[in-house]
Amino acid sequence: MAILVIALVALIAVAVLGGLHWYVWRRLVRDTTRAWGPARITGTAVLVAGPVLMIAALAAERGGAPFWLQQALGWPGFLWMALAIYLLLAVLAGEVLRPLLRRLLERRGRPETAVEEREAPAFATVPETASEAVPEAPRRSAPLAVPSRRLFVSRVVGGAAAAAAVGTVGYGTYGVLRGPSVKRVTVPLAKLPRSAHGFRIAVVSDIHLGPLLGRGFAQKVVDTINATQPDLIAVVGDLVDGSVKNLGPAAAPLAGLKARHGNFFVTGNHEYFSGAAAWVEEVRRLGIHPLENARTELAGFDLAGVNDLQGESEGQGPDFGKALGDRDTTRACVLLAHQPVQIHEAVKHNVDLQLSGHTHGGQLWPGNFVAAAANPTVAGLERYGDTELYVSRGAGAWGPPTRVGAPSDITVVELASKQA
Repeated sequence: MAILVIALVALIAVAVLGGLHWYVWRRLVRDTTRAWGPARITGTAVLVAGPVLMIAALAAERGGAPFWLQQALGWPGFLWMALAIYLLLAVLAGEVLRPLLRRLLERRGRPETAVEEREAPAFATVPETASEAVPEAPRRSAPLAVPSRRLFVSRVVGGAAAAAAVGTVGYGTYGVLRGPSVKRVTVPLAKLPRSAHGFRIAVVSDIHLGPLLGRGFAQKVVDTINATQPDLIAVVGDLVDGSVKNLGPAAAPLAGLKARHGNFFVTGNHEYFSGAAAWVEEVRRLGIHPLENARTELAGFDLAGVNDLQGESEGQGPDFGKALGDRDTTRACVLLAHQPVQIHEAVKHNVDLQLSGHTHGGQLWPGNFVAAAANPTVAGLERYGDTELYVSRGAGAWGPPTRVGAPSDITVVELASKQA
């Protein structure tokens, strides 16, 4: 029964995907070409190959295909995922512009016919005498083919849609590959002593090292964090998309992270897709201390961490009681928890500040609306009862190495004492 349900869901998903691509093909290819010439054939080939590569890239990553195959399929497949989203949005926007452009052309008198003919030249008058030879009737010049109003509008709107989608994805990809920017946020904590006023935590989440973002990207992240000279570094989950065997060399630059009071790590949901136990040991080897439902006391406050909710599938889910149950609640507490939805348990356990990631800020607009439906906070700082929640948009990207409307970041959270 379960297999039947999965097959049915997969069939519906493929049907929807096919229908959306057919609609984009109709507007961008069929409506902008007259016949099955090179342009229509090329456009059709692209709109067939794109979704095939996208599905293949997803299957290769989830199925644990050879790493070289994941890399080969990842770039075209995942970039197509982003491009397809913005092609669809641009074509939908074009439906609004299409009638407006037609009306404008009607006012300017552009013909609706598919061809226009040049005017025949004037000819001499009929000869006076019948004996004179009657000249042949003049031949009209060959028709001058011009696009009809409908074809012209389709080409203008289709070309603008394609250019907008390619430009959006290109700029969004450049934004990810150049590395995250630094944000700075000050969070006042009532229980924080004067001695810890100004303590700075560099928060980085969702680096997503994988087939597309590798060692060079990891080095950019490390350099950006170290340049802020933080007191403590918190890696808040979704470090990788792949095994230690494949991504160990890519993660190696993380050994260069430097903070006065140490580097700490909690698992995200993607660690449990990638071999969480092996990665916990690997980050420990790199000099980053894993907080697996655990707590450590620092000068001025407690730092705790809980496993991601995905760990429940392996019997390693979050345990707030173990991490926080016996602590001194008169001390300030900062909790590392990958998913913002864990804030409700944090409030129950008198946490002062929770640091999270997971949402990517939506990553690809309008994905922020989808993220908002599943998370209490998509990005930034919000208060829940006596607990502050800060959600980072993350340093990397999952799937398409592209962000639109949700630029990547590393956040320096500065703790402020209300007694200072």
